[in-house]
Amino acid sequence: MLAALGVLTLAIWAWLLLFHHRFWRADQRLPEAAGRSRWPSVIAIVPARNEAATIADCVKAITLQTYAGDLTVVVVDDSSTDGTGDIARAAGGNVRVVSGEQLPPGWSGKLWALETGLRHTNALPGDYVWFTDADIVHAPGVLSDLAGFAEEQRLEMVSLMARLHCSHFWERLLVPAFVFFFQMLYPFPAVNDPASKIAGAAGGCVLLRRDALARIGGIGAIRGALIDDCSLAAAVKRSGGPIWLGLADGTRSLRVSPALRDLWQMVSRTAFTQLRYSALLLAGTLAGLLMTFLGPPLLVISWPIHHNLTACAAGLAAWAIMAGAYWPTLRDYGRTAPETLLLPITAALYGAMTLDSALNYWRGTASNWKGRQYQKGHT
Repeated sequence: MLAALGVLTLAIWAWLLLFHHRFWRADQRLPEAAGRSRWPSVIAIVPARNEAATIADCVKAITLQTYAGDLTVVVVDDSSTDGTGDIARAAGGNVRVVSGEQLPPGWSGKLWALETGLRHTNALPGDYVWFTDADIVHAPGVLSDLAGFAEEQRLEMVSLMARLHCSHFWERLLVPAFVFFFQMLYPFPAVNDPASKIAGAAGGCVLLRRDALARIGGIGAIRGALIDDCSLAAAVKRSGGPIWLGLADGTRSLRVSPALRDLWQMVSRTAFTQLRYSALLLAGTLAGLLMTFLGPPLLVISWPIHHNLTACAAGLAAWAIMAGAYWPTLRDYGRTAPETLLLPITAALYGAMTLDSALNYWRGTASNWKGRQYQKGHT
């Protein structure tokens, strides 16, 4: 029995390494823009709710873009209570700050803020809209790279996963693994393959053609989605639009999460939504985490108890493949090779967050995000 379990864990990791779209390579990067005779016009929309700590840096980074085309910047002050709108107005540059409107039933807060920004720019010229979060800063050439790549490759949506803050203990343990798991769930090469049905995006930085947005029915088509970025990507790809997702070098998040509870809340808010509120999918996910990530080290560590050489050897091989697959992402975040061995512990924590997300849903506990509550059943 133990030998079969060990062989199964090894087979899982061999399949992930060889046949799951090479997700682990972490090699999807945005190339630098080449010179163009014409640059498309862009409208940047920043939804901002209680982002006083970061909005000034965010706005300055957008207004300092070395972009040769027309760029309009709109900040939507989504009912902030901390002076976010005033700080954005004082940040400098040609920035329009609009006040958010009352959240209608059935809409998530961020998507309604984006819709508000779009309504205020309907009459303005713009080939693309650039959705970027208020806690994100971009290097000066990012927009040129995004637009140039979209035009060159005839893409309708280009998205970058921002480099997340990774300095504190819990960030070092959990953040690289979050990026690794995201790549496992939405393999970037598959997302970027028009023949694949897999779609994904990172909401902190999305460049989207306006005609593609109109074709899918606008933001209203996904109005209730809490996982709004991937829902938007899926809608665009289903409509026939080619999309691209990559890891960012010049786009980074300013959000600092020094405490475990900060990261826990971020994950548990939408983890059960990702599983479509299904108890069956939850059970399968937790069993998969146990088998895939905890099985190999447990088989190795328990060798003095079971003395099953096959189980131990297979578990050791699976653990080695796991560590090797994790290394490119961990290295990208400046971490060390021995930390690859901690991935099973991190996976157990993410499993606990997912379970907590489900328990909160079943209890009817509201999810709180940026001072706004989402009741049970809101998607």
